[in-house]
Amino acid sequence: MYIRFAKRALFEFDKRLLWKLAWNAGFKGVRSIQKHKRRLKRGEFFPPFLYISVINSCNLRCQGCWVDVAAKQSKIEADAMHRMLNEARAMGNSFFGILGGEPLMHPQLLEILAQHHDCYFQIFTNGQFISDDVAREMRRLGNISPLISVEGNEIVSDQRRGGKDVWYRTMTGLENCLKHKLLTGVCTSLCQTNTDLLSEAWLDRLIEMGVTYAWFHIYRPSGPMANPELALTPEQQRRARQFVVDMRAKKPIILVDAYHDGLGGALCPAATGFTHHINPWGDIEPCPVIQIAKESIHDQRPLREVFNTSEFLRDFRETAATYTRGCIILERPDLLVELVERHGARDSTARKTVLAELEAMQSRTSQYNPDVMIPEKSWVYRWAKRLWFNDYGAYSKHFRPENWKDPRRAADVEAAADAASTTG
Repeated sequence: MYIRFAKRALFEFDKRLLWKLAWNAGFKGVRSIQKHKRRLKRGEFFPPFLYISVINSCNLRCQGCWVDVAAKQSKIEADAMHRMLNEARAMGNSFFGILGGEPLMHPQLLEILAQHHDCYFQIFTNGQFISDDVAREMRRLGNISPLISVEGNEIVSDQRRGGKDVWYRTMTGLENCLKHKLLTGVCTSLCQTNTDLLSEAWLDRLIEMGVTYAWFHIYRPSGPMANPELALTPEQQRRARQFVVDMRAKKPIILVDAYHDGLGGALCPAATGFTHHINPWGDIEPCPVIQIAKESIHDQRPLREVFNTSEFLRDFRETAATYTRGCIILERPDLLVELVERHGARDSTARKTVLAELEAMQSRTSQYNPDVMIPEKSWVYRWAKRLWFNDYGAYSKHFRPENWKDPRRAADVEAAADAASTTG
């Protein structure tokens, strides 16, 4: 597998773009993590990676979307983006995830990213705004990797994304990226209607097309129309993890996984302090699906001070790391309600219904399952995660296994109690 991937890198990938990725996202990304570790030892905090939702607008209406895509358009203006990126760079950051809405609906996005040639940007996109000219410009800039969302076949894509001809228009954008030899990824939010993409045939097709990496992440029902019926069962989540681990040791394509360490232990990037999220209004949130905030990038204080002194974000990290190694919004949404009450945090959405949504959520399983831990088979991934992607001591300081409650077992206990009271 390693030799086959090396051949792909040597003969398929654009060498200039590969160097940009290796230097700006690789070497400098590792350096930002080392700085993060040193800060933690000094009792200081600034996340080594930031995810930035630059605009709330989108041309699609996806099932379970938590973004206010139909609300009045709001975007992070160029001046605010430049200030934020420059201040993060001063802290050692070089890699940024760009989200939306649909980020390519931001009219100045590529102009902004062009001024930060020493950084690297991963754009999460539905691909439908990547014309031939846009792909050509991305290649010219050299510091952008489009991550294109593919949610199923032609029928499922229309259903999941709330549009027509979604598959065709998305695949057209993907083809434009590959035509211009961009280092391109394909991601899928795994749910009940698209688990068929967990297949060797799909990965083989991506490899044949020239895709550099793939990312399978678990659908998280949240937002105003959460669609919990789409959520994977615990067994399906286990199968997805096993598939990724197996294919990493078999296929010449990079497979991204942001929720497990090298030994198969679950983790949350926000709880470990690896990353936080900036929304289109400039609010600093724990992660994209947890839409509550106290601070903003529009604060006149330096960004390093905002992050370092935020009692709200610190309490979130400690609370999340105390009760689970998984996803707190799935397992314990009640704790997020308590967090809001403790800090007087605000609903950071346009719809202003987040508290009601959290209170209505049912506890369900996430990536944390201590009974099933699937370690990496590939020594490269295990080694890399041990060095650069782990829990940074977050759970060793705070996690109390006795506080964790398996939502499946809790539901079984409650159902048994209800049944007993009914029959009794």
